[in-house]
Amino acid sequence: MNIDCREKNIWKLLYVITSEITFKDYGDVFRRYYGYTHKDSRRMLMDNLTYGLKELCRTNRDGSRATQAKRKEVLCLAAKQLRQDLGYRHLLKDTIKPKHVYALVALWTDAGVSNATIAGRMTHIRWWARKVGREHVVKQSNEAYGIGGRKYRSELSKAVDVADRTIEFIKDDYVQASLRLAKEFGLRKQEALLIHPSLADKGDHLWLKDTWCKGKRERTIPIVTESQRHALDKAKEIARNRSLIPEEKNLKQQLNHYEYITQKNLLFKLHGLRHRYAQLRYRELTGWESPYAGGPSATVLNAEQRVRDEEVRLQISGELGHGRISVVKTYLG
Repeated sequence: MNIDCREKNIWKLLYVITSEITFKDYGDVFRRYYGYTHKDSRRMLMDNLTYGLKELCRTNRDGSRATQAKRKEVLCLAAKQLRQDLGYRHLLKDTIKPKHVYALVALWTDAGVSNATIAGRMTHIRWWARKVGREHVVKQSNEAYGIGGRKYRSELSKAVDVADRTIEFIKDDYVQASLRLAKEFGLRKQEALLIHPSLADKGDHLWLKDTWCKGKRERTIPIVTESQRHALDKAKEIARNRSLIPEEKNLKQQLNHYEYITQKNLLFKLHGLRHRYAQLRYRELTGWESPYAGGPSATVLNAEQRVRDEEVRLQISGELGHGRISVVKTYLG
């Protein structure tokens, strides 16, 4: 039976359902019978603000993939809350105003969101405003919105150590090499996997390429001990001219494998290796222990020691890949 699919919408839908077409052909069907593409149909299902922000993120890929994903998540959440919770239903990506920012912050504060989380979200809100040429809409200081400063200091040291003998028991050469580098240079877990040891070795210092690091912050770490040199040479031997990710695995698979192997060997909270590195470096550079390692607090240091303390903290902050000296309180006290 011949059916004229142009007579009624119901017949158009039946045609789409009963025809053997692929998802790729779906857009052609929409274009032929409805006058717009499948991409247009998805656009019609979103509000203008959400669609505009997603397009903004798609065309401005600043930062690492993790940063891009988090930015998209935060901006879509903001668009949803502006529309559903705050009643701003006709916003566009370039019509953001100060009242919208204040309303979002108030909503998040009332919902019990922590200051640290709100501060992180404000970073993405400022990115949005900057990209649409409305930097003046969002104040540069979080204090203007009543967002308290982030508290970096905890009550106890989080430093952990892993004995060399324990590392040697790990049978996987790649995981063993990554763990040694994390211990000796204070690397993050992902950095210890992505690093190309042969490329990073610059003789008297370790060079970390921006794409290996969190936030794409390139940095260098001095090589000052024999154990650092040994760990790096061993990693170069295993990785050759590649990273410490086996050729048959991708980053995600190796991260999971790293977690499995270390936990299988009863090694937990290995981020504490960065804390250990920071405390050892502080002692090497100042001549006294950090507060978390039993050393004196800033209140009992003399003027000369305080100057040295600040200089060393700034240096260690750079070696750890942080942009703020205040973060080092978490590591040193």
